[in-house]
Amino acid sequence: MTAPDGTLDRGAAARRLIRGRDRAALATSLAGWPYVSLVITACDSDASPLLLLSDLAQHARNLAADPRLSLLFEDTGEHADPLAGPRLSLLGRTEKCGDPRAAARFAAGHPASAQYAGFADFHLYRVTIERGHLVAGFGRIAWIEAGELRCSADASALAAAEAEIIAHMNRDHLAAVEHYAQRLLGRHGTGWQMTGIDPEGIDLRRPMEVGGETARLDFAAPVLTPAMARRVLVELAQTAREAPGD
Repeated sequence: MTAPDGTLDRGAAARRLIRGRDRAALATSLAGWPYVSLVITACDSDASPLLLLSDLAQHARNLAADPRLSLLFEDTGEHADPLAGPRLSLLGRTEKCGDPRAAARFAAGHPASAQYAGFADFHLYRVTIERGHLVAGFGRIAWIEAGELRCSADASALAAAEAEIIAHMNRDHLAAVEHYAQRLLGRHGTGWQMTGIDPEGIDLRRPMEVGGETARLDFAAPVLTPAMARRVLVELAQTAREAPGD
């Protein structure tokens, strides 16, 4: 997450929080009062957050009146002092999203949502990012504008092939997927599957019946096409095979 000059790449650090978290605190306006709730999240290829909300929920009614929101993403759980951990307060606006590919990304990250996603009162929302306030550590605090927050590289070819790549890896290369989690990320247990791929990394999950954990493996450089993805996934598999195992 460093820029070419060695400084913190603030946009990449912020997107890492968005992509690596599967929940966030959502702040909306309730007749002018701040109203905060917990939501599960996914994100699109460019890191724009995705939310699946019921019309019956108070936060959905708030957004219908005022689409502005703030989302707090944090990774503080392993810090003895929570305020030493990274967090991002994201500002944006919601709009309903009818893109089947985005819906599939959300469902892959949250399989349990299949039980209610088809209900008439549930809708997928895409957040248009406007600004973000990143606290990445001591002395590393900054406002980040939308152009730097979004992943601007053209990864349309990768997005179009995402479902095929995931199916191929889970069907033919499950051992490699498990090695990604166990040997490259130090995660335990079996049953790991790939649930997503985007320009900056891959998402992994264990089914609920064997733990329900999630994990994120970041790429060292952006991956924009299926050919690039194949090359990087092969390289990661080789690195994982050579890493110490249990």
